[in-house]
Amino acid sequence: MNFSNPITLGIAALVAGLSAGAHAQSTDYNPSWYALPSISVEQPDTQVGPDKNTNGLGLRFGVPTSPTWDVQMGIAATRAPDTIPRARQMTLGVDALYMMSRGNVRPFLLIGTGVQRDEVEQASGNTAQNAAFLGAGLGVQMGINDQWGLQADFRRNHSYPDGNSLGIDRSNTNKLNFGLIYTFEKPTPARRVSYEEPRSVPMVAATPQPAPYVAPSAPLPVATPAPRFERYTLSATELFGFDSAQVQMPQPKLDEIAAALDVNRDVSAVQITGYTDRLGSPKYNQALSERRAMAVKDYLVGKGLDANRLQTAGKGEANPVVQCADTKRTALIKCLEANRRVEIEDISVQRRVQ
Repeated sequence: MNFSNPITLGIAALVAGLSAGAHAQSTDYNPSWYALPSISVEQPDTQVGPDKNTNGLGLRFGVPTSPTWDVQMGIAATRAPDTIPRARQMTLGVDALYMMSRGNVRPFLLIGTGVQRDEVEQASGNTAQNAAFLGAGLGVQMGINDQWGLQADFRRNHSYPDGNSLGIDRSNTNKLNFGLIYTFEKPTPARRVSYEEPRSVPMVAATPQPAPYVAPSAPLPVATPAPRFERYTLSATELFGFDSAQVQMPQPKLDEIAAALDVNRDVSAVQITGYTDRLGSPKYNQALSERRAMAVKDYLVGKGLDANRLQTAGKGEANPVVQCADTKRTALIKCLEANRRVEIEDISVQRRVQ
């Protein structure tokens, strides 16, 4: 089958978009769901329908699942009512989009699967068959503002009918889609709070102070010095990779904490609290904060400390230090760094020094 002008021009535009966006390797994205109504031009398999392009409408819903992947799912229908035989097709499927950029121009590759129904109306009667399909293609998204954008993609579907009612055992369909993206959640503007990174206070043994001399004739009790506390705070970026609970090596600060606790065996009920930033769902962040606290505990236990002396807790994305309005993911991750380093992904250990 030869490509007609709309298909050829659409593919050329997509290739140009891929080339234009290939250098924009930003990892920024808005993790909100979006709707994608679209129109399409389809080149059906001549075994199924007429040797003429058909037009159609579709509606998909998508969501970014990571800096490099989107998932889209939806329904589409095409038809050629002014031809003999008349052909109609309806598809229901899901696509995985590999995003080569998260900038304003976002080229991508796609793979997908689903089911389709082909109907052919001829003088002898109507015939229909259902089929599963696999598809692959390429496309590009372009942002207009924080909530609106455009998407164009070209794909080729290869179907496998569950029967032979149309007299074929497989068919190939080429489709060019143009859609309008509407993102449901627009980032809420918030004030950026300044933050000064805390300094780690070294754990040192207190120097004993001699008791003041008291004359025997007037003995006085020696006053007990007021207790003071030391806190050792570690940044989560020093301990883990982004979105990870695997302790990175080496960890000289954790080793120092382990050595200090080993020397001071009277210190107990040491609290280890893990936090996350707000990226991701609250349920996922809560579990991640708990895993990070437990990972630090396991590290200290591996250094010979009694596990009963260590208590862990995860607080997820609670108690943020800063609120960030950035829509670009790189800038948003940088802005939220204060949260991860202090109240969102930090580890605190206290001991009492007399």
